[in-house]
Amino acid sequence: MANLSNKKVAILTEEGFEQVELTSPKEALEASGATVHVISPKSGKIKAWDHTDWGIEIDVDKQLSDVSPDDYDALVLPGGVLNPDKLRQNKDAVAFVSAFLDEGKPVGAICHGPQMLIETGMINSRTLTSYPSLQTDLKNAGANWVNQEVVVDNGLVTSRTPADLDAFNRKVIEEIGEGVHA
Repeated sequence: MANLSNKKVAILTEEGFEQVELTSPKEALEASGATVHVISPKSGKIKAWDHTDWGIEIDVDKQLSDVSPDDYDALVLPGGVLNPDKLRQNKDAVAFVSAFLDEGKPVGAICHGPQMLIETGMINSRTLTSYPSLQTDLKNAGANWVNQEVVVDNGLVTSRTPADLDAFNRKVIEEIGEGVHA
């Protein structure tokens, strides 16, 4: 596994993120040595969704308005139905994600997280996966949607569900270790 001790990773999220889709990548990234910040438009604490009900509350490390994509080497977008639906309506969140894609920095998005990628207008001709219910939306945005555990397309890592987290975490760490993709 790559040593990410010199890397800073942003996890962009809102209320209603799928709990394990944030906690698992965060733990894996930190175990690889990365500095990880939970970033949200909100300050204080935000609440997770845990399968069928509300889950834990986690601390927001940095408010979206106080950070720049230039501060980070990579981005992770957890899923959950509520989280990306709120984020995709926030122009600053969309701009934040767009900057990572534009600069070729590694981006990981799991489950419903790829909804944010649609808003960027930057996934035309990219190959990715997601929770199956998003496939039509992603195809309509020009993406090549495939039903695979994990898909890597030039630094963009996507997976379908929490069941894919081990593969997702491995590939996100690998891509961050490789750095920017031109």
